[in-house]
This record gives sequence, C-alpha cells and structure tokens, in this order.
Amino acid sequence: MRQVHVLIPDGIDDPRRPSGGNVYDRRVCDGLMALGWSVHEDAMAGQWPHPDAAACLAIGATLARVPDGGVVLVDGLLASVVPEVLEPEADRLRLVVLLHMPRDEASEVAALLAASATVATSDWTRRWLLDHYALPEDRVYVVRPGVDKADLASGSVSGGRLLCVGAITPAKGPHLLLEALATVDGPDWRCVFVGSLDLDTSYVAGLRRQARDPRLADRVCFTGPLTGAELERAYAEADVLVLASQFETYGMVVTEALARGLPVVAAEVGGVPEALGHAPDGSRPGLLVAPGDPHALARALRRWLGDPVERARLRATAGSRRLTLSDWAQTSRELSAVLSEVGG
Repeated sequence: MRQVHVLIPDGIDDPRRPSGGNVYDRRVCDGLMALGWSVHEDAMAGQWPHPDAAACLAIGATLARVPDGGVVLVDGLLASVVPEVLEPEADRLRLVVLLHMPRDEASEVAALLAASATVATSDWTRRWLLDHYALPEDRVYVVRPGVDKADLASGSVSGGRLLCVGAITPAKGPHLLLEALATVDGPDWRCVFVGSLDLDTSYVAGLRRQARDPRLADRVCFTGPLTGAELERAYAEADVLVLASQFETYGMVVTEALARGLPVVAAEVGGVPEALGHAPDGSRPGLLVAPGDPHALARALRRWLGDPVERARLRATAGSRRLTLSDWAQTSRELSAVLSEVGG
C-alpha cells in the first residue's frame, strides 16, 4: 500500500476558521485515502506562520519518525517558515510542499529548494514561483482545487441578492466593496458578508462603522463564518458572488459560486481569472474589474443590477461553465500522481 505522511496546521477542521487551504487539505487527505493511500495525518500545533520554538521542534520530531524514503506532504503554511527543519531531512525523505499562498520570503525559498517537489494550486501561482524563486521547473506542479456539485441557485428577478464569502480581513477587500456599494443607487440590493470576524477585530470594527453609512444601513449583513447547510443556504439565496480581494492565488469561492450557476463580479487578481474560466463558447461567466478600484467595482455592480439582459446572459454563461468544473476526486487523482512520481 502506498503511504504518505501529511503535516497540516492544527485546527483545519475547526468550523470557526474556514479557509480555502483548510478545505483543500481535508479534501485531498480524504481523497488520497479513497484512492488506496495510507494517509498518516499529523496536525501541528502552533501559531502558524509564526511558530514558537516548541512548534518547530515538534515538526522536526515528526519528520524524524518517518522511515527513510518516506513521502511527506507538508502544508506550505508550515513548510515556508521552517527551512532549517526541512533541510536536514531533504536527502532522507521525499518532501512535497503543498503551497496555497506564497509568502515571498527568503525562508520560503529555502524550504522549497529543500523539497523534492512543490505543488501549487493554480497556474498563476506556479508562474509566480518560477518568476520569483530560482526553482527547477520540473519540480513545480499544479493541482487545482475541486468543487462539489450543487443545485442551481434559483435567482431573483432583480438580481439584488449579493454575496461576499471570505475572511473579513483587509486582503479580502470588504472595505472596497462597501465603498463601492455606497454609490450604487436604484435597485433594492442587499449584500451578505460571510466570513470570520475575529481575525482582525480592529478592522472589523472599522467596517461596522463604515456600514452605518445611511446609504448602506439595513442593506449589509455580516454573518460570521458559515459551513455546511448554512453556507449552502447562503449560496442558494444569492444572485451573484462579489469578490473584492486584493490578492488570491485561486479563489475557491469563485468555483463554489459557479457550481451553483452564480455569476461572479470580482477583482482581476492572481488566480481569480483562472478560477472564473470560460464557458465552452469562450465567454466569461462574470465581470472582472481592476483591483483596488471601488469605482470600477461600482460600475460593474450597476451593470449587473441595471441590465436584465446582461444578467440573463451572465447567468446562462455561468450555467454552462458549471458543467466544466472539476471535482475533488480529480484533484486527489492529480495529487496522487505527483506523490507517486516523487516517491518513485
């Protein structure tokens, strides 16, 4: 039986801390087991990516227990800050770093150079790594996230049910979305923000003040993190996903929206265009705008809300794109192929 040791941050299954990286880690661990791998999970405690000495020692001790020649998949949140732990094991083990988001730090370069392979979660991330780090091209792979099949969202006549999913932090740009929405008059829109509210409490407090603007009051709702049936209901009740992120390596929420036939209005950053993709006829299932520009975002939202013909076109395109999305079983198969190649 093929074996892989997986080092992941502690708490990836905590519903209070949902993230794309956590979902990816869980789904591929389960997927590899379904493919016949013996998966040995080691959840590493610590304040990643800022571990203390004890957390670093724990990773070293965990790696030391892996037999010679063992295949080890290490989440990039861990690997990128402990090159001094990985380097002594690089000749003995087959280390594979699963990199969800580059940190652009010297420690990360050293960690990736020590690894037998790096798995990026988008073509955009792979290009970024090769452009910024001196990594051998044949050791950097791409395994994109999958998405679960879902029922089509029914959609409303007005198109005014806006949904934003992601941790409430500056990088996700909710302040930019609020600024844009404050200038969108007319249709009876509402915007629901779904995501963790405790990662940057001072920032969230500022957002709540911003949302008290008379132009936004009673039209904006912060739900906190949602999972399972509650998250499904949020998608089912939405008309469009809005993403104002200032940095995304892929944007799993984009494909989650498309899986329900929801068009996407998003900032054109990182791997978002890759996740959005195209319908079979080549058309985009959404609108991309310049990042960091609330005026451009507002124009796109007015276009969505004010033109029923455009809404119908985008909904049809999103429905077509929905049929081309890959599932998590495909993601697991692709990762399994990488691990098998590295393990020899």
